[in-house]
Amino acid sequence: MISTSLRRRLHGAGRAALVVTAVAVLAACSALPQKPQPVARYDFGPAQALAAPATPAATTEPLVLADVRAAGVPDASASIYYRLAYADARELRPYTQASWVLPAMQLIQQRMRDVLSGQRAVVLDDDGATPLLRNTAYPAMLRLEVVDFSQVFDSAQSSHGVLRMRATLSEITPKGERWLAQQVFDARQPATSADAAGAAASLAAATDQVAQQLDTWLRQQNR
Repeated sequence: MISTSLRRRLHGAGRAALVVTAVAVLAACSALPQKPQPVARYDFGPAQALAAPATPAATTEPLVLADVRAAGVPDASASIYYRLAYADARELRPYTQASWVLPAMQLIQQRMRDVLSGQRAVVLDDDGATPLLRNTAYPAMLRLEVVDFSQVFDSAQSSHGVLRMRATLSEITPKGERWLAQQVFDARQPATSADAAGAAASLAAATDQVAQQLDTWLRQQNR
C-alpha cells in the first residue's frame, strides 16, 4: 500500500513531467519555419480621363511614344522605392514586401499612352510605329526619361511620391530625327500612409499629374 507522502511525491513528479513536455512542444513549434508573408503587388489603378482642351492641337498626326527610359532608377525593376530625406536622401531603398505588377517604366509608359491617347493617336515603338515612320507626313517622336520615381520621407510619418521626368519631342524626317523641344516635369503628391500602399497611391497620382502636364505641353507644340 502506497503511503500518503509517496503518493504526493509521485503526483508532483507527474505534474513536473507534463510541464517539461509542454515546454518542449512549444519550443519545437517555435523552431518550425514561419510561412512567408505574401508580397503585395500594385499598379496605378484606372486612369482619369482628360478634359476636352479649349484649344485642340493643330495637327492630327499620330504621336510615336518611345520606350520610357530610366536615368536615376533601375530600368527593369518592379520594386517600389523610397528615400529617407531626414537620414540620407541619396540612398534609394526598396520595399521588401511590396512591388509593382510590372517594371515601373512599363507602368509609366502605359499610363502616359492611356492619358495622351484621349487627345491624339499614340503608337508605341513596337506597336505599328515602323510603317508610320516611313510616312512623308513626318510624325513626332516623344522620348521620356525618368530621373526620379520614389516615395520621399521628410520625417518618419510624412512622405510624398515624386516623379521627375525629362520629355524630348522630335520630328521624324527622311534624314533622321529633328529636335523640336524639351521639358522637365516634376510632380509631387502627398502619401496618405507611411508604407508601400501610400507609396503606390502617391506615385500613381504623381504620374497622372505629369501626364496632364505633358498633354498641355504637347498641345502647346501643336502635337
